[in-house]
Amino acid sequence: MREKELRLALVCYGGVSLAVYMHGIVKEAWKLLRASRSVHERGEPADSLDDSAVVYRDLLQAMAPHVNLRLVVDIVAGASAGGINGIQLAHAVAGGHDMEPLRHLWLENADIEKLLDPDAAPASAWSKLYARPLVWFASRDRGDDVDRIADPVAREEVRLKLSRFIRSRWFEPPFSGAGFTRLLYEALEAMEQGKRTPALLPPGQPLDLFVTTTDFYGYPEHLPLNSPPSVMETEHRLLISFRDEGRTAPRAIGTRAALTFAARATASFPGAFPPFRAGELDEVLGEIGDVWPDRDAFLQRAFAKRVAAGLDPMDASLIDGSVLANAPFRPAIDALRARPAHREVDRRFVYIDPKPGGHLFRMKGGRSDEPPGFFTAILHSLSNIPREQPIRDNLESLGTLSRRVRRLRHIVAGMRDEVDAAIERELGRTLMFFGLTTARLTEWRSRVQTAAAREAGYAYAAYAHLKLSHVVEHIAEMLSPLGDHVARDARERVRSSLWRWVNRNAVNDVTAKPGLLGGTTACIAFLKRFDIQYRIRRLRFVIRTLNLTMADLPEGQSPAALDHMKTGLYELLAPYLDRRTPGFFGSDVREPARDLAEDPQPALDALGDALGLSALDAAADARMIELLMADDISKPVRRSLVLAYLGYPFFDIATLPLLQTDGLDEFDEIKVDRISPDDATAIREGGAAATLKGIQFNAFGAFFSRAWRENDYLWGRLHAAERLIDIVASSLPRGTALPAGLTDKLKRRAFHAILDAEREYLTHSGDLIDRLKKEVDDAA
Repeated sequence: MREKELRLALVCYGGVSLAVYMHGIVKEAWKLLRASRSVHERGEPADSLDDSAVVYRDLLQAMAPHVNLRLVVDIVAGASAGGINGIQLAHAVAGGHDMEPLRHLWLENADIEKLLDPDAAPASAWSKLYARPLVWFASRDRGDDVDRIADPVAREEVRLKLSRFIRSRWFEPPFSGAGFTRLLYEALEAMEQGKRTPALLPPGQPLDLFVTTTDFYGYPEHLPLNSPPSVMETEHRLLISFRDEGRTAPRAIGTRAALTFAARATASFPGAFPPFRAGELDEVLGEIGDVWPDRDAFLQRAFAKRVAAGLDPMDASLIDGSVLANAPFRPAIDALRARPAHREVDRRFVYIDPKPGGHLFRMKGGRSDEPPGFFTAILHSLSNIPREQPIRDNLESLGTLSRRVRRLRHIVAGMRDEVDAAIERELGRTLMFFGLTTARLTEWRSRVQTAAAREAGYAYAAYAHLKLSHVVEHIAEMLSPLGDHVARDARERVRSSLWRWVNRNAVNDVTAKPGLLGGTTACIAFLKRFDIQYRIRRLRFVIRTLNLTMADLPEGQSPAALDHMKTGLYELLAPYLDRRTPGFFGSDVREPARDLAEDPQPALDALGDALGLSALDAAADARMIELLMADDISKPVRRSLVLAYLGYPFFDIATLPLLQTDGLDEFDEIKVDRISPDDATAIREGGAAATLKGIQFNAFGAFFSRAWRENDYLWGRLHAAERLIDIVASSLPRGTALPAGLTDKLKRRAFHAILDAEREYLTHSGDLIDRLKKEVDDAA
C-alpha cells in the first residue's frame, strides 16, 4: 500500500467575534487528526472516536486501497482571533489535550457581559441615558438593525447588551485586559484537565506555532548601508514563536502561561482591550496562585531584538497582531525548511478566512467611484487597509516555488539519458557485472563526481562557488540563533566572521585540479564536513526517481517491495533532516557559538563533530546497499536507482542555480486550500451573509448573543467538515478515485453526526438544528 502524509500548514486569520466560528473549524481539524491517529496507531480503540471523527476514519479507510494516508498538522500560524484558535489547536496537537471543554468556554465567556471591565460597565439602568440613541444608530450601521432579528429572544438579548456596551465608559477600552487574560488561561487549563490522549503527531515530527502581535512603540533595527554605514528603523511587527521538537515526552508546544501571553497579545484589539504588557499576566497569575516556570527565558526569547537593543521586555505594550499581519503566511512558509520526512508528503497550506472579501469596519454611505470622505479615509487607512491587504504576495511566493519545481522536473527529465550515458562512459559496464558493496559504491560515487566536474567545464567553478556560499550561509543561519546572535547587526557580524575564516583558510579556492574531485583539499574537506544540504538533495532525488518508477511499474516488480524501499529511503533521509533543526544541538555547540563573531574556529569544530557526517554517510551507504540489493527489487529498478544516486552530481550542477537556496530540496509542489463560508455550499449557499451572525456590528456580533455564538460555532464545524473531506479526498494518487457519490454520502453523515452531537449542548439552537437537518436531507 502506498504510504503518504498529508501535511497541513494552517494559517488562521483574525475576525473579532468570528473567533467562535473559527473555533468550530479548528475543532473539526482536531477530530480529523484523532481519526487519522486511530487508523495508524492500532493500540487506540476505535470506540474512542465520536461524531464526525468516525466519518473521517471511514474516509481514510475507504482510501486505503489506493493510499495509506496519515494526516499531520505540523505548522500553525495565526493572528488575533485566529491566533487564539491556533494556540489552542497546537496545544491539543502537541500535548494530546482535550478541545471539548472549549465549547462551553467559548459559548459562555465570549460574551459582552463577561468581557466588560467591571469598572467600565454602566452603574445603573439610568447611566448615560442620553447615549441610548447611539444604540439605535450603531445597530443600523450597514443594515445591522436589531429590529430585523427574527428570533425575539435573541433580539431582546442583543438590544440589552448593545445598550449596556454603548453606555460603558468612553475614551477608554471597555473590555477588561486582566479578565481576558484570566479567561484565556482558564481555557488552556480546562483543556489540560480534560481527557488526555497521545500527541497527534508522529514521534520526532516537530510542530511550529507562530502568533503575530504588534509592538506599539516598537524597537530599533539597524540596517546596513554604504553611506552612512547604518540607519536605524523602528520595527513594530513582533512574531512570537513556539516549537515542539518531538524529542521528549510528554510533548508540549509551550507552558500554559507562555501560551496565555501569546493569546492575549495577539488578540489585544485596539480600542476594545487595553494594550497588553507582561506585568498584567504576572498579576493574574499572582491572583490565581500559579507560577510561570519559564518566564524569564520566554521573555528573553520573545523579545530577543528588544533585549539586544537594551530595552526592557516589561515595558513593551502589545496590541492586536492583525494590525500589521492579519494573514501570517510568511513564517509558515519559512517553517517549511528542514522538515523531517519518513514517507511521501503532500504539502498543503490551508488558510481559514471567516469573512472573505469582507471588512472589519465600513462606514455607511459613499460609492467606490467617489472619493472617500474625511473620516472614512482616516478610519480605513488606520484599520481596514493594513488588516485586509490581500495575500497575493504570499500566494505568488508559493506559486514561485511550485513553478520552480516544475522547471526542475523538466530539466531533470531532459538530462536523464545523457547523464546515464556519461556514467556508463566513466564506469564502463561494471554496473551490470559487479554486485554492489559499500566500498564499490563509494568509489563509483567519487569517480562520477570527478567526471561531472570535468564535463561541466568552465561552468563548474560557478557551481562550486554557489555551493560553497550556500553552505557558509547555512552555517551562519544555524549557528546565529544557537549562539543568541538574534539582532540583525549581530547576525551580520557572524556572517562576516565566517567568510573571513573561509577566505583566510583558502576554503574558497574551488579551482578544479586533477585527482582532487574538482576542488582543493581545503574546499573538499570543508564540504565533506558541513555540506548536509547536498546529501539531502541527493536522497530526495533518489526518492523522486523511485516515485516515477512506481507510477510506471516495470513488469514483475512488486509494488509492496518498492513501498518498503521508499520507507527505507525516508529513514535514511531523517537523520540528515534532524541535523538541520536547532533542537538537535546541545550545549557543546551552543557555548562556542556565543563567541562566533570573534573566533569561528571553536564553533565550527563543535558543529562538525555534532553533525558527524562522515560516520552518517558510511551508515547511509551501507543501508543503501541493503535496500538496493534486496531480492524483491528487479534489475531495471535497481539500475535506475543506482544511476540516480551516482549521477546526482550532474543534476545538481544543472539545478542548484535554479534552487537559489537550500530551502527548496523537494520535488513536490505546494498546494493551497481555503476554508471559508464561501467555499462550503453543500448545505446552504450565500457565504457568510447567509450563515454567520458574528459578521454583524462590524464583526462584534457574536459577543452580543449566546444564540449567535451557537450558530457560528455550529456552522464552523459544518463548513470545516465539508472542506476537510474535500481536501483529504484530493490527496488520492493521480489516476485513482473513490466510488462515485461516496464523498457526498460521507459529508451528509458528518453533517448529521455533528448536528446530533451538538443538540444537547446548544441550548438556544434546537430550531436551527432541525432546519439544518432538513436542509442536509433536501440537498441530497
